[in-house]
Amino acid sequence: MTGPPTGDSRDDSGVSVATAPRRVVLLALIAVLVLLGDIVTKVAGVALLEGRPPVELLGGAIYLVLVRNPGAAFSLATGYTWVLTLVAIAVVIVIIRISRRLRSVGWAVALGLVLGGALGNLTDRMFRSPGPLQGHVVDTVSLFAPDGSVWPVFNLADAAIVSGGVLLVILALLGRELDGTQAAEKKQDRTVHE
Repeated sequence: MTGPPTGDSRDDSGVSVATAPRRVVLLALIAVLVLLGDIVTKVAGVALLEGRPPVELLGGAIYLVLVRNPGAAFSLATGYTWVLTLVAIAVVIVIIRISRRLRSVGWAVALGLVLGGALGNLTDRMFRSPGPLQGHVVDTVSLFAPDGSVWPVFNLADAAIVSGGVLLVILALLGRELDGTQAAEKKQDRTVHE
């Protein structure tokens, strides 16, 4: 005879199912904060930097400059803005789909950063000139040179995507899975059940 449910149901990996909604909320919160921060900094960048020379900060370590970018970093895919838009849409869809299995705080943070960044640049691609799917992304930060000659000019969305990507690589190297388990734990569990 079994007792009443404890409210701490677990999935096949033994991770509490109750943690999934909290991780999804964390992912969504980070994505929204990145998106809002990106929109605010881009609007401010256009208002304050349009038609003005670059602003030097920290002795030339950082320059604020307005660049409308039709391509990706390093001037890649400049003639394929619509392809970059479709890639961003695909990234957003994939992250939303896999978020149902999300149990790891690290993965929630990393995917939230990537999702917020993708949505930030996707907003530019959809709503900025010259038009939907063709919009140029607003970039405002240049490192070590005012013209992006040392490092490509970027924005908050780009920084979030790169930071999230780096965190995902670290999690993968540490064997941390999307569901919060260690890769070694899964391998050992499979071995025990065979």
